[in-house]
Amino acid sequence: MAQNITKQTTTHESQLVFLRKIEGQIRGVQRMIEDKRYCVDILTQLHSVIGAILRVESKILQKHLEGCVAHAMSGKSEVEKQKKIEEVIDLITKFRKTT
Repeated sequence: MAQNITKQTTTHESQLVFLRKIEGQIRGVQRMIEDKRYCVDILTQLHSVIGAILRVESKILQKHLEGCVAHAMSGKSEVEKQKKIEEVIDLITKFRKTT
């Protein structure tokens, strides 16, 4: 998989708020397990956490495409363009794996 070593111009600080909420949700699930809560309640909360993580993932991917990838595609370097295409293909391939 291609690793980007160049200066990163896209930031993701806005996602920290959501990640901190997810962190709290995870601690809540731990308490639910410690309190021997009903399985369905725990599973429901876990599903909520997964949804929140997927939303953060989507936002970061969107910013990557709109920022880093778009920047490379508007540049003159065919090598950089190809690297970004390969990077996106690698991500899609990795995201499609379910196990």
